[in-house]
Amino acid sequence: MRTALFLLFAALAPTEAFAANQVVLDNSVFIERATTDASGKPRVLLEEPKVVVPGDRLVFVLNYRNAGAQPADKFVITNPLPSAVRFADAGDTQPLVSVDGGKNWGTLDTLTVPLADGTRRPAQPADVTHIRWAFQKPIPAGGAGKLMFRGVVK
Repeated sequence: MRTALFLLFAALAPTEAFAANQVVLDNSVFIERATTDASGKPRVLLEEPKVVVPGDRLVFVLNYRNAGAQPADKFVITNPLPSAVRFADAGDTQPLVSVDGGKNWGTLDTLTVPLADGTRRPAQPADVTHIRWAFQKPIPAGGAGKLMFRGVVK
């Protein structure tokens, strides 16, 4: 378990921004905590993950910005899911997912997972290994946006 948590922290550590096709990417990870304010109203807080434990809900935020002078066409962002995290959802977006380490892609409801007896079962969120957003329209020069997905620490 100690190794798994170390790997989780390594995967969750904010990375320095990097560029591909002149699109700058920056990611952050937060723990999502449900609480209530002084008036009893429910609130959701996003906190920096100092310690995570099984069951913690994580929010992965991917910011992108086209720093180039030209539109970024056919841009794809692929994000591996840490092995210690179970995919939960991707908000309002409809990313492609992989359940086989990034070899095959589709929406979760179209993928299957092989069983030991040679049959297949429908893929579940716990089977997701990678998440991919394929931009259908070019990202204009100077254009920016944010993508997110949630996971739960196993």
